[in-house]
Amino acid sequence: MEILLSAFLAEMTTRSINFFINKTSKPTALDVENRLCNILLRAQVIVDEAMGRCITNQAMLQQLDMMRDAMHRGYYMLDVFRCQSLDEGDTKDQVTGHSLSKLNSLKGFCSSSRNTQIKEQLKKAHDDLSSMITDLQELVVFLTSYPRLYRQPYSMHILLENCMFGRQTEIELVINFLLRTQPHGAEELEVLPIVGPRKVGKSTLVAHVCKDERVRDHFSKVWFLRDQDFTAAMKHQHCVLNSDKDGRLLIIVDLVGDINEEEWDKLHSAAKRCLRSGSKIIVTSQFDKIIKFGTTHALSLKHLSHEAHWYFFKTLTFGSTDPEMHPRLAYLAMEISRIMNGDFLRANIAAYLLRENIDIRFWYKVLVFLRDFMQKHASIFGEHAFDLVDQNRPSYFGRMATTSRDFVIYHQYHQRFQEEEVPKTRILDVIYGEYYNPMASQTKIHWTGAEVITGDAICSKKTIALLEELGLPKGLLPLEDIQEFGYNRATGFMWLVEGKKKVQHTFKKIKQIVSYAVEVTAFVEKGKRRKITGARRRN
Repeated sequence: MEILLSAFLAEMTTRSINFFINKTSKPTALDVENRLCNILLRAQVIVDEAMGRCITNQAMLQQLDMMRDAMHRGYYMLDVFRCQSLDEGDTKDQVTGHSLSKLNSLKGFCSSSRNTQIKEQLKKAHDDLSSMITDLQELVVFLTSYPRLYRQPYSMHILLENCMFGRQTEIELVINFLLRTQPHGAEELEVLPIVGPRKVGKSTLVAHVCKDERVRDHFSKVWFLRDQDFTAAMKHQHCVLNSDKDGRLLIIVDLVGDINEEEWDKLHSAAKRCLRSGSKIIVTSQFDKIIKFGTTHALSLKHLSHEAHWYFFKTLTFGSTDPEMHPRLAYLAMEISRIMNGDFLRANIAAYLLRENIDIRFWYKVLVFLRDFMQKHASIFGEHAFDLVDQNRPSYFGRMATTSRDFVIYHQYHQRFQEEEVPKTRILDVIYGEYYNPMASQTKIHWTGAEVITGDAICSKKTIALLEELGLPKGLLPLEDIQEFGYNRATGFMWLVEGKKKVQHTFKKIKQIVSYAVEVTAFVEKGKRRKITGARRRN
């Protein structure tokens, strides 16, 4: 009996000691948070320094991409962890006359039952970054040997506004292709295909490449072509191509629709025959079939991660303001970011709006407006409003300042107009501001043969008759080509609608209009004989 009792007491003592050791040695959530903050600062120094340098080594760029992704995940998990300490009532107390009702997306993710899981993810983010920094010691040493691209700005949000976020590796890969010289005697015209889904940033990537001084110095001229330009290009190919024999020419072919292989072959053959050695072609499309036209490996673009989107949105939204000093604003910003659904253009617009109004009441108002509008749109049409716009389909939008006047927007993806033709009305003013257009509420826009202008010919009488018969409810309001956000290929049309009952009726009218293969490059307001906007619409 004494032996059994002695063994039992020894076992209990051992277990108690082990429990006490595990309890005292296990880091708390606060310890893990502090460690992650410190390692994130080290990673931030490396990434920020790399963004300001002209790095040409592809292996180094790939390593930096891995570190950047890990850093984005770390910041995201850190912000999620901090948001869990905010109670909905804490934010509600800051907003007089409102309630946060059911802002539960973060609350559910950060409930007390999942606190342990979040702490483990914090620890994993710390360990991943710590291991990467240890492995990249040589990279940090070699980093200083690369020249700076520009003078480092005082704030990261200014840097992000002047570069393409998250695409440094891809940009350098394209530039390396353009500057690469062929062996002596080689006559092949090199072609680089760039493929990726809609709105992933293919054309924006090419635009940033063409702005690089190395590219501008290397080529005498850059020639942009799009689907609708092929016919004109083939008509004048000899005049255009032969005129550039004295210098290298870069041809950018941007295919929005499916490719016409016969016309592509003609253009490629003419360019190969006429252009000087060293000229290059870049072709972009969302269809993988263009890969077979390349003479080098195609560049495939994918959407950036949700964590990267949050890092981008937070940096631009707060600007030089420290988010840690405004935890409730960070909570609201994270909710708004989720509604953006990973779209960087709309994140740019929303960030600009919020940064100009650092006020919790305004941010809360924007959040409630976007959330209610998205829920209402999904319940009526079964799809996300932004998805419809991206698909060139009419989409219903509300207005934050004037709830009684909603509107329908039809967005067309096409080439930007000349600067003097760009409408001055900003989409920010229409959706979030107090914008009011008396002409749009009192006068309809009429379409006649003399007022509808196309590139080479006037629209058919059948089309004009249809447009006159349908009319436009309460007028046509052009949306701004959003140049200040670096998005240079979109212009939309917006029909103001009095009351929500007319939304479905307006949809039917717009679908009838866009079902015709119509090109429209100008609208003139009847009576005033004044040009409102330039635009092109094609199916």
